[in-house]
Amino acid sequence: MRIALTFNLRAESAGEQEQPVSADPSEPPSSPAEDLYAEWDDIHTIRAVEDALASCHEVTLVEADLEAFATLRQLRPELVFNIAEGLYGSSREAQIPAMLDMLGVPYTGSDPVTLGICLDKRRTKEILSYHRIPTARFCVVASPAQLPGRLRYPLMVKPTLEGSSKGVTDKALVHNRRELVRQTEWVLDTYRQPALVEEFLPGREFTVALIGNGAALRVLPIVELNLGTLPPGVNPIYSYEAKWIWDQEEAPLEIFSCPAPLEPLLQKQIEELCRRTFNALGCQDWCRIDVRLDAEGRPNIIELNPLPGILPRPEQNSCFPKAARAAGLSYREMILSVADAACDRLNLGQGGINERRSLL
Repeated sequence: MRIALTFNLRAESAGEQEQPVSADPSEPPSSPAEDLYAEWDDIHTIRAVEDALASCHEVTLVEADLEAFATLRQLRPELVFNIAEGLYGSSREAQIPAMLDMLGVPYTGSDPVTLGICLDKRRTKEILSYHRIPTARFCVVASPAQLPGRLRYPLMVKPTLEGSSKGVTDKALVHNRRELVRQTEWVLDTYRQPALVEEFLPGREFTVALIGNGAALRVLPIVELNLGTLPPGVNPIYSYEAKWIWDQEEAPLEIFSCPAPLEPLLQKQIEELCRRTFNALGCQDWCRIDVRLDAEGRPNIIELNPLPGILPRPEQNSCFPKAARAAGLSYREMILSVADAACDRLNLGQGGINERRSLL
């Protein structure tokens, strides 16, 4: 099959100098520029995905830049394997899939609507609440005058429209009104978007990788985040610092357990909750879902990642590949499983490709 791989290449990997990120655990990034490219992939990840696909398919790389539409229009691939995150705006993760819909080109992963909703933490939680899927109580704040008075401390303060822990610094967990005002103002000033304020869930934290669709949806072994292994004195949250500063490839944090040590009932509850969430948000082919237990030990959904991080090397502590390895899947098999799930959903096997092309 002729597959195009759409991606965003992190600037430092392209030979350009990216602004440094502060290594001081007490200081969050001071401007959006410092974590602007956090969601983009380095050249090693892009090559690893390319190599996995090339083991069975003919692969063309397409950078998700301003020339992508014309390039894809000319290429007319039979399938696009999409890992492009975009850069600006609340629609950034949806931009390449929207282009592909316009061109009538099939692709892996969720559609533009689901990608846009899952990037927006407010809309995600509204839909979860409608479906009675447990999630922490929350409000959205567009100015300090809107700060909540009814939510119970401690509270988490996050940018509404970011991924990869951008803006979720160690200071995101606040314990009083003064800290809430400070952190909310920082999010509003730094990211120029509303802040999501939600009640902190004090229990264990997990992340759950899923591959497939419908009856074939597969929940991979659950990953637990052992937050007690974080540096002394920091908050028990998987913050931007924990993900990108303290956890380095040459000295990885011993923070993950996979498979997570779980009682059978709790494991079943988490798996069923994630399946419900995957379907309620309209996810396709793959997703990683973050879960945390409340004070009573009940699992709640934190957020969804329908374009999950897939760093290839084990020492990079990337959770989706970690779960895949625990399931007995190599990196190559994981990537091909996602492509196969898309082909099954799109009926691209056994003549499906030709049937679709005849409609264009």
